[in-house]
Amino acid sequence: MHQRKRIYYSEPQRSLMWDRWQRGESLQQIADLFDRHHSAVAGVLARSRGIRPPPRRRSLRALRPAEREEISRGVAAGKSIRSIAVALSRAPSTISRELQRNQGRQRYRAAQADQAAWDRALRPKPCKLALHRVLASQVAAKLRRQWSPEQVAGWLGRMYPDDTSRQVSHETIYRTLYIQSRGALKKELLAHLRRARAMRRSRHHTQKTGNHGRIKDTVSISERPADAGDRAVPGHWEGDLVFGNKDSQIATLVERQTRYVILVKVANKDSETVVNALIKSARRLPKQLYRSLTWDRGSEMAKHRDFTLATDIQVYFCDPHKPWQRGSNENTNRLLRQYFPKGMDLSNVSQAKLDAVARQLNERPRKTLSYETPAERYRQCVASIG
Repeated sequence: MHQRKRIYYSEPQRSLMWDRWQRGESLQQIADLFDRHHSAVAGVLARSRGIRPPPRRRSLRALRPAEREEISRGVAAGKSIRSIAVALSRAPSTISRELQRNQGRQRYRAAQADQAAWDRALRPKPCKLALHRVLASQVAAKLRRQWSPEQVAGWLGRMYPDDTSRQVSHETIYRTLYIQSRGALKKELLAHLRRARAMRRSRHHTQKTGNHGRIKDTVSISERPADAGDRAVPGHWEGDLVFGNKDSQIATLVERQTRYVILVKVANKDSETVVNALIKSARRLPKQLYRSLTWDRGSEMAKHRDFTLATDIQVYFCDPHKPWQRGSNENTNRLLRQYFPKGMDLSNVSQAKLDAVARQLNERPRKTLSYETPAERYRQCVASIG
């Protein structure tokens, strides 16, 4: 299997990720900036559990990269430590320690020395809750009572107004919970938060965005051929998923003119699984009797273009919040509840059982068909194209 080349993000790219994350954008929206999958961005943000690390800055007293380059050139030219120090306006002891830390005069390299100094400069500041264990115990006890960090912080401020060692901000509580390296609050306490997320979200984040949950490149039901709308021609189908418990489901298909029903076993509700099951089902029917498919705007049809490419069948979508535009399918789904009540585990229902139920429905006389059965009408359609 072809693997994409690993990408290493620069500091400006990482900064851009954090800017977008703090503005409330989703992982996929950020990943689209780099033409990557959302997991590639999640790996960067998850290292600090969605909390932006504070920016690092060099100490004004530390040697700068240009100074280390001058040291390297001076050493290569055979200059003494004192002469190098005078040229840089530094103490000789500063130059001497710099060389000793970085393998001496013979092996000193400016770039390596600068990176080593940057790595050594990390000085994690102890967390307040790690320093004050009594305070940490109080915070943990309140969190276990389902208090929010903001409620805990507010209560501490009211109870101990003159003792800052007994107070802590809600932001510190959140950071201590999500960044476990601080070692003050146990990870299990995350389960007591109202939203037990693995990473902290921006307060600006919302799933009610203009493009969240929308299926791309949809074709509206208003563009469906007129002969599909008035049921004048067979071959136009309506479809949906009927759900049971434990994330179990089956796909239902109804032909608009004949009311002929097909039931399809679907292992999962993700779009790829659903579409592949529908493709397999469509290939069993004559092309003349499968001209279009109308579906609700469920995410299970996000890959509708794959279905159309594989079958040459156009998929049309109902208008938002108008599932009744697939009336035949909605009515059939109600009939199916006689066989598959709500809450039933549909994962144990075999395709043979589904075929048997569909056969019973197709052999029922229908008032709308002048008490003919869907099976009779469908056979007439098959015979007419034969």
